[in-house]
Amino acid sequence: MSNKEVAISVKNIHKNFILSQHKHTSLKQVAVNIVQKNNTTTQKVLDGVSFDIHKGDFFGIVGRNGSGKSTLLKLIAGVYSPTTGSVELNGGLTPFIELGVGFNPELSGRDNVFLNGALLGYTRKQMEAMYDDIVEFAEIEEHMDKKLKNYSSGMQVRLAFSIAIKAKNDILIFDEVLAVGDEAFQRKCMAVFREYKKNKQTVVLVTHSMENVTTLCNRALMLEDGKIVTIGDVKKVAEAYQKSNIPANSTADKSPGQNLIKISGNKNAYEIGDTMKLSLSWPTSQNISWAGVSISSVNGEHLFNTNTGTTNIEGDSIDYEVELSLGPGEYQLAASIKDVDGNFVESRDKIATFSIYDDYSTTVGGLARMKYRYTIPKKK
Repeated sequence: MSNKEVAISVKNIHKNFILSQHKHTSLKQVAVNIVQKNNTTTQKVLDGVSFDIHKGDFFGIVGRNGSGKSTLLKLIAGVYSPTTGSVELNGGLTPFIELGVGFNPELSGRDNVFLNGALLGYTRKQMEAMYDDIVEFAEIEEHMDKKLKNYSSGMQVRLAFSIAIKAKNDILIFDEVLAVGDEAFQRKCMAVFREYKKNKQTVVLVTHSMENVTTLCNRALMLEDGKIVTIGDVKKVAEAYQKSNIPANSTADKSPGQNLIKISGNKNAYEIGDTMKLSLSWPTSQNISWAGVSISSVNGEHLFNTNTGTTNIEGDSIDYEVELSLGPGEYQLAASIKDVDGNFVESRDKIATFSIYDDYSTTVGGLARMKYRYTIPKKK
C-alpha cells in the first residue's frame, strides 16, 4: 500500500450511453415517433474501471481509439457523470481535454481568456494578474482583440493551452495536447511538461506516443474495450500498447496485377535487432534473373533496400536475411523481380506489413538504431 496522498480516486466506474435507433430528419417524423416506441441500444464504454492517482504523479492513460480514454477523462473532469461508480478529487482541477470547450467564437481572444478563467473558478482580478503571461506564452499578442472565429486552429490551441498552464490548479489533465500544433509549439509543451515532472505537479496525460509515456510519466494504465488491461510500470504499459497494435496477419497489397511474387517465412512482429528471414518465390515458368526487397515506414518513408545485383538467379526463389536495426513502429515490405533482359516483371509496393516493438529499456529513440558511444570528460 502506498503512503502517498491520493489526488484522484476512480472507483468501479461504469459508463453507458443510450443511443436512439431513430433519426428524425423532418418535423413529420418527429411527430409520428412521439407516439411510437423509440427503440434504443446501450453502448457500454467503461466497464468497472478503478484506480488511484497520487499527488505528484505524472500519470499516462493509453489505449487504441475507442478504448474509452477520452470518456474517462471527461468523467474525471466532471463533463460526464458515471452510470455507476464514483470519481473523487482531492484538489482543484484544470482540464485541457477538447479544443474549443469553453470558447465563444463570437468573442475576442481577450474576452475568451476571462471567460475560460471564470469557468475554471478564477475571479476577474486573478485572471488580470495572469493575462500577460498567458498572452506571452501563446505568442498571439497582436490577435487578442480579434474574434476567435478568425483564429487558425493552431492559434486556438496555443491560447487554450496557455490558459490551462497559467491558470494552474492542483491537478491538470491533457488529452492528446502533444498531437496538435506545430513543431515549435510541441517543443514548448514538452518543456512545460518536463518542468511539471521536476516540480511534482499532478498531471494526467492521454497520448498515443509511447515515447512521451516512458519519458514523462512515472505511472500509466492501458485501457482496452473499456477495461484496464495493465497499470503501473510505464515500460510494461508501453509494451502492452505496442503489442495491441500489431496486426493479426501480414497484409498483402490489394493492387491489381498478376501477383506473381509470393512471400513466406516473415513474421508479423519482431523485437528491435531481430533478424528477419523471408523467402521470395515466383512461378517456375518465369525466367527471373534479379530480385530485390525494400522496407519503408507506413507513411511511405524509404528506409532500406537490397537486391541481387548482377548475380543471376537460377531457380524460382531467393532467401533474404535482414537485421532489423529499426525503432518501434509499423513497417511495410515491397518486392520486385526482373527478367533476363533487365525488365521489371512485377513490383509489389506493399507485399506485407510488420511491427517492431520495444521493451523501452534503453534511452535511444527514433526510427533507426545506430551504433553509438559517448564519453563524459572528467572535470579538471
